[in-house]
Amino acid sequence: MLMAARSFREGLGRLLRPRSIAFFGGNEAAEAIRQCKRMGYRGQIWPVHPKKTLVEGYPCFASVADLPSAPDAAFLGVNRYLTIDLVRQLSEAGAGGAVCYASGFKEAVGEVDDGADLQEQLIEAAGPMAILGPNCYGCINYMDGALLWPDQHGGAAVETGVAILTQSSNIAINLTMQARGLPVAYVLTAGNQAQCGLSELASAALDDPRVTVLGLHIEGIDDIAAFEATVLKAREKNIPVVVLKIGRSEAAQALTISHTASLAGSDSLTNAFLRRLGAARVYSLPSFLETLKLLHVLGPLDGTSITSMSCSGGEASLMADSAEGRAVFFRALAEDERGRVKDTLNEIVAVANPLDYHTFIWGDQEKLTATFTAMLSNGFDLSILVLDFPRTDRCGDEAWQAAVNALAEASHVTGAKAAVLATLQENLSEDRAAELCRLGLVPMVGIDDAYDAIEAAAEIGAAFRRQPGESLRCIGAGGVDDIATIVSLDEDAAKAVLSGYGLPVPDRQLVTSEDDAVNAACALGLPVVLKVVSDTLAHKSDVGGVAVGLQTDDEVRAAYNSMAHLSDRFMVEAMVTGTVAEILVGINRDEQFGLHLVLGAGGVLVDLLKDSATLLLPTTREEIIEALLSLKTAALLTGYRGAAPADLEAAADLVLAVVHYAMEEGDGLLELDVNPVMLRPKGEGAVAVDAVIRRIQT
Repeated sequence: MLMAARSFREGLGRLLRPRSIAFFGGNEAAEAIRQCKRMGYRGQIWPVHPKKTLVEGYPCFASVADLPSAPDAAFLGVNRYLTIDLVRQLSEAGAGGAVCYASGFKEAVGEVDDGADLQEQLIEAAGPMAILGPNCYGCINYMDGALLWPDQHGGAAVETGVAILTQSSNIAINLTMQARGLPVAYVLTAGNQAQCGLSELASAALDDPRVTVLGLHIEGIDDIAAFEATVLKAREKNIPVVVLKIGRSEAAQALTISHTASLAGSDSLTNAFLRRLGAARVYSLPSFLETLKLLHVLGPLDGTSITSMSCSGGEASLMADSAEGRAVFFRALAEDERGRVKDTLNEIVAVANPLDYHTFIWGDQEKLTATFTAMLSNGFDLSILVLDFPRTDRCGDEAWQAAVNALAEASHVTGAKAAVLATLQENLSEDRAAELCRLGLVPMVGIDDAYDAIEAAAEIGAAFRRQPGESLRCIGAGGVDDIATIVSLDEDAAKAVLSGYGLPVPDRQLVTSEDDAVNAACALGLPVVLKVVSDTLAHKSDVGGVAVGLQTDDEVRAAYNSMAHLSDRFMVEAMVTGTVAEILVGINRDEQFGLHLVLGAGGVLVDLLKDSATLLLPTTREEIIEALLSLKTAALLTGYRGAAPADLEAAADLVLAVVHYAMEEGDGLLELDVNPVMLRPKGEGAVAVDAVIRRIQT
């Protein structure tokens, strides 16, 4: 029976939270039924097989037509041809959705049958019914015990937890085997994403109020607009999003010659996109799990100020050393704070942060509670008790329990967020981790992974405190047509265009002779700069096409003659003096994200340091200043070693002028490079002394 018009998105909820599941196939279908039984699934289980009467003790139906009603979900463990046929039958019957386990579709190469064509047939057969895959392991709902999953897994039933989505079925299995105490609500795989991408699947998971955190292990972003909408949906629900994206190497930038192109790349753009949305990115599976766990138990953090407490100077030193060069930091205790902690400890204990409270109070829950309460009352964003538990098959752990109880009481009394950190994974059992979660303490493993998690949780906390920005425009997204002509503007033409948008540039004159150069220098006022003007020389200084600080007529003549072989046109420009820093401002183009802004250390430092920050468009003054202050060379902008701070407001005005031009030029702009931009002291302005523009002419 044909159903009323519907969208596959409507069926995703039925697929993920089914009240009835139909299983098609042999061994894989039987295994999926066994997994549902083991997890206590309470819905209807309907095996479908043309020859069998029972599967895993359940009565078997011969066909889709024989089912009692349209199932909410179906697991298809059959070959690719039968998969297409069954998907059509299920869609016509009004089923919610199906997991297509079979491979041999678009991912297949060298096949007799065209896998891409078969995948198109599958999409057509599905119509409005949701399908996961093909080439997909399926999905696990640990809260309802619904497993459309043909293999073993390591998860357990939970009431609430994190939703994990991945494009890799093997990674999904591995993640279910974690023994870190992370409550997992969903494990969802998408396979080929023929119809339903990760963004839609994640959005469907967010509709479940039992989901506390969304974790995405992705190879790439399937759809910019859909991904943005999903993350913003999570933000509206106060659900943090953590992303582990593989493929960090930056792809070569085609059709680019400027410095800007050497700094930007797909990975930096992904980071900019995630940062813009308020999703945190991590770079390893252990960090991924620790971040999900911290956010599940404590939620986002207000910052990265931490304290560490241990009864070992060695552990305190490890904690301090591992924080070097990171965003997490150990704030020094104020005198009154130190005094409160000191009053709870033996007189020979030196009080500091990190704190080594020695073994005088070890095992004494009352005294430990007093010390921990004094420390947690000092307003840190996260308080950490370093505690590696003994193996219980050979040792007792009563004294460790006293420390746990003391931390839980101190956290309750002060309202401070607290964690127990085992430096080694084998020193924190899954049962112990689960107990800590019940006490409201986040169980963490590994110092570096814990620090990654803290920084990610603080990043999300900062994002949640900001108002969401304007939606991404993706201006200029898509490739450049092969027949397009790339037109380069010379420096004078580029400056003329950009100054029309408010870009401040030095006074200049074009000349074509030695005498004209001298006359222009006198008119502008010495000292001056002499430059070759050419639309084929992107980096004039590399070929001796720039002379700076020319003080006399003779110096101007000598400089002109030294570069006369490079061009028949030259620019004499007023010398910019009194600068305290140089930056680069660039616009580059990406096939997926479109035009984007690159800010970096300017002048000769651009190639030497590779120090840059990327922003997607549109952007704001606040984001621009924040990006400039995130550079490695930011100290030069804020007054290094007594120097005057740079005029950041003027720098932001200049950058916004470039952005305004880029957004108006739109699809016609390939890239733009303004380098260097000379920043004068605060209140004295900024000046762009060189510019390159490349346009697309179709």
